[in-house]
Amino acid sequence: MTFKEKKNSLLSRFSNDIGIDLGTANTLVYVRGKGIVVNEPSVVAVNQKTGQVVAIGQTAKDMLGRTPAHITAVRPLVDGVISDFEVTEEMLAYLMRRAGEYMPKKFLGPRVVVGVPSGVTNVEVRAVRDATKNAGAREVYIVEQPMAGAIGIRLPIHEPVGSMIIDIGGGTTDIAVISLGGIVRSKNLKIAGDKLNNDIISYIRNEFKILIGETTAEQVKKDVGAVLPGEPLETTIRGRDLITGLPREVIITDSDIREAIGQSIDVLLEATKEVLETTPPEILADVMKRGIHLVGGGALIKGLDALLLETLNIPITIAEDPLTAIARGAGIILEDLDKFRSVLIENEDDLPSNS
Repeated sequence: MTFKEKKNSLLSRFSNDIGIDLGTANTLVYVRGKGIVVNEPSVVAVNQKTGQVVAIGQTAKDMLGRTPAHITAVRPLVDGVISDFEVTEEMLAYLMRRAGEYMPKKFLGPRVVVGVPSGVTNVEVRAVRDATKNAGAREVYIVEQPMAGAIGIRLPIHEPVGSMIIDIGGGTTDIAVISLGGIVRSKNLKIAGDKLNNDIISYIRNEFKILIGETTAEQVKKDVGAVLPGEPLETTIRGRDLITGLPREVIITDSDIREAIGQSIDVLLEATKEVLETTPPEILADVMKRGIHLVGGGALIKGLDALLLETLNIPITIAEDPLTAIARGAGIILEDLDKFRSVLIENEDDLPSNS
């Protein structure tokens, strides 16, 4: 054991370990020994007059589209990347304090593993690292979300076999092929939960001349969203009539939603094909045998697994509790940091200096 490893081992006795899935739609916090203790929407309400944070998480999400002029409910992450540094810092500090309620008091700040989308730039990684440290972390380790998801659902990432995972989150979709502790092929798309919500808003505006908000669009997607025809589904939605300006309600069916999100789903299927087409043949053989694993909230879209199977002719598995897979993966990494060190995005502080 090196001096640095001994020092880390000693310091870990005096600090807690936290895993964070920093998502565009939801942020989940895992505490070592306790499991997932916080699962809150990544939304912060800010008073524009004072600059003060009014609410964070579910309380702030409930305010979306319902706030007075001086209060804005913002999402500090866009497409999986920090767009508002200070608000992200406030949100992380709040969530870490919430997690602290489930942990024994320790002298030092916690060690934190944070999941980020694959293919993020060095600048984006540094922003996540700095925001987490400023929120009170002693050490910050960054892992790509598809890798964390694969670890969370116990795929054999260190073995010489190919595993394929599709993580459909709120802001981004990550498609990755993993073997021997590394990502062999991957593609990151901006087609995910938020894009599908916007597709639904646009479709209802164009077809029904009704304006609805994000929250309504998300609920419609959950209630009647299905990418393959099946049992007819319908729901009633209320919004503002664009012609009269008055409230109006209409019935929306699963076929409406299918038409609304069809183009985005096609892009997702094409991107999956592209990743498969560039995957080395031996690994592709493993994927065909072992199948593709779906994680993230988008894995729950009705019929998506059947559509992928029909299109790709490869077995599709929806992970057990797909929404928490990445946070669980961050937790498993914390259990044995040395074993999983090779899957982490390298910390600039650990690199040898040129001086």
